[in-house]
Amino acid sequence: MAHAAGQHHPIAAHEEGQQHPIGIYLKIWGLLFVLSTASYLVDYFHFQGYLRWFLIIVFMLLKAGLIVAVFMHMLWERLAMVYAILVPTLLLMVLLGIGALEADYTFLTRGVFFLKGLF
Repeated sequence: MAHAAGQHHPIAAHEEGQQHPIGIYLKIWGLLFVLSTASYLVDYFHFQGYLRWFLIIVFMLLKAGLIVAVFMHMLWERLAMVYAILVPTLLLMVLLGIGALEADYTFLTRGVFFLKGLF
């Protein structure tokens, strides 16, 4: 029975988990509302071209980052867990960007090759 007093029960450890003040969640919710409003205003003010897409992507990434950091509790996770989730995601985005550039190059090269045969 002496060893039972020193045992660490996993249920008790779960009950002693971190508590985050609700104020953090309310502030992030308000910030998400402001960013969503700014994202809507990009279309309302009829921004066009690269500026429009740049603003939309920046607001989208800011909102996604806030949601992942706070509401999915990544802000309080170990660094290894953060790297395990964010590094593959960022790598996938880089590879998709490279693929998009390669596809554009291939499309333009084929256009040049096939148009050369017409003239």
